[in-house]
Amino acid sequence: MDKILYLECASGISGDMTVGALLDLGADRDVLEKALNSLPDRHFKVEIKRVVKSSVDCCDFNVVLEEDPHDHDMQYLHGKHHEDASDYHEHHHHGRHLSDVYEIIDSGEMTDDARNLAKKMFRIIAESESVAHKVPVEEVHFHEVGAMDSIVDVISIAVLADNLGVKETVITKVCEGRGTVRCQHGILPVPVPAVSNILQKYGIPLSIMDREGEFVTPTGIAAVAALWGGKTLPESFRVLKTGYGAGKREYDGPGYLRAMLIEEVDTCKDAQIMKLETNVDDCTGEAIGYVMDKLFEAGAFDVHSSPVYMKKNRPGWLLSVICSEKNRKEMERIIFRETTTIGIRRVPMTSTVLERTFRKVPTVYGEATVKVCKTSEETRYYPEYESVKKLCEKSGDSFQQVFRTVIAAAYNGKEAIHD
Repeated sequence: MDKILYLECASGISGDMTVGALLDLGADRDVLEKALNSLPDRHFKVEIKRVVKSSVDCCDFNVVLEEDPHDHDMQYLHGKHHEDASDYHEHHHHGRHLSDVYEIIDSGEMTDDARNLAKKMFRIIAESESVAHKVPVEEVHFHEVGAMDSIVDVISIAVLADNLGVKETVITKVCEGRGTVRCQHGILPVPVPAVSNILQKYGIPLSIMDREGEFVTPTGIAAVAALWGGKTLPESFRVLKTGYGAGKREYDGPGYLRAMLIEEVDTCKDAQIMKLETNVDDCTGEAIGYVMDKLFEAGAFDVHSSPVYMKKNRPGWLLSVICSEKNRKEMERIIFRETTTIGIRRVPMTSTVLERTFRKVPTVYGEATVKVCKTSEETRYYPEYESVKKLCEKSGDSFQQVFRTVIAAAYNGKEAIHD
């Protein structure tokens, strides 16, 4: 089961806070430094250190701009942070177009996934600025977010999220302050238009705190929009690791971004499911096999067919499908489309489900995936078929030999596989 990144934005979110939180989660610092050192514009350096915010040990990520002959009109406010918004916006005047930013990103040494994520974040910002200023995306002239420190933040977020193997990100809400902020375009209400447009377009839930100031920056909210797929927290989950990314100012509340790597857990509980059945006596075995594949692809929990004798002693099939109530109509649509049936029976049912998770197990054949199921008395390990199949094809050994090796490794190394 894939790890899920949970961003808890109770104190807003900015680029540097996000980078710090991802580093604190265990992302490879050497990979990040290699990517940043490969950029053509080296008029900056990064500082990574430990600080205490609201009595919590946090990772602090800071980009320090050095004198750049191309950025001679840009002053850098040391210790820049989203919460120092009025000063931050006031001191950043240099601008770039989206194509200029893409050129910098393309020059960096990073994976294609990281590169695409970095471009996606800047594209999101460009689209929001395009709406705010009524100009084409390609003509948007970045000011604050075009500065090199923000470009470094965006590239760092992309590289670190990719390094952590994040496939899914969830949030509950993003918290923002009240009041106004002074920026390149004048005095603007909080959240600023670039942030508001992103919140609106991507349906990101917002909560306004009883605090003055800008707590959400365009870089921070663009990271949320690029990473978040609209999903919320699982009903139950296991926390694998927690990271804290520090803000730069002291407040009476938390001044950090908390990030968690979590894994969904199916606890032993009653689950409401639906059983669909239909009898067909004029379908081929090939058609039945095809519709079973389609039903699984569409999210059926289980599908099986049984040979039966129908009226006038005709041989036929009993097709049975177990699915969720919300998927019932899609299952019925597939059955009607792919078989000759003209009617489907459905019965609501209650199923008791054991807690289950998935783990990676090291073996002599390579890494294998096993399903871990817990009863009130014991923990059981079941090698996943596709994982065993790949190891068989790679090694040339029999399915039974690889299967036995994987299950032995799971039971013998049961402490290690929970790391």
